[in-house]
Amino acid sequence: QVQLVESGGGLVQPGGSLRLSCAASGSMFGIYIMGWYRQAPGKQRELVAFISPIGSTNYADSVKGRFTIFRDNAKNTGSLQMNSLNPEDTAVYYCSAGFRTSSGSYSPAYWGQGTQVTVSS
Repeated sequence: QVQLVESGGGLVQPGGSLRLSCAASGSMFGIYIMGWYRQAPGKQRELVAFISPIGSTNYADSVKGRFTIFRDNAKNTGSLQMNSLNPEDTAVYYCSAGFRTSSGSYSPAYWGQGTQVTVSS
């Protein structure tokens, strides 16, 4: 069982940056893939990025080159550095922990409560 708590959301102007953090408690955080999702109003939740236990990363095309995902297994934490933000990045961002499926995709098993990111002038 893993409990996840996000922090770091807020209001930022277009072109600005934010860093989201995810604190994990529970056992064996280091064996899980860690992922960040987001959900904008009226839209489906979408996978933004994920990072394997050994640090391999994967990003949605919409955030490549702007967002960077990190994790620190020793501290049971993860983060998402978001640069060059635009209004289309406005959403509730969720931290997750899970596994890779037999087909190679990421499947979250645990979720945080979410943190709001609003990009607006």
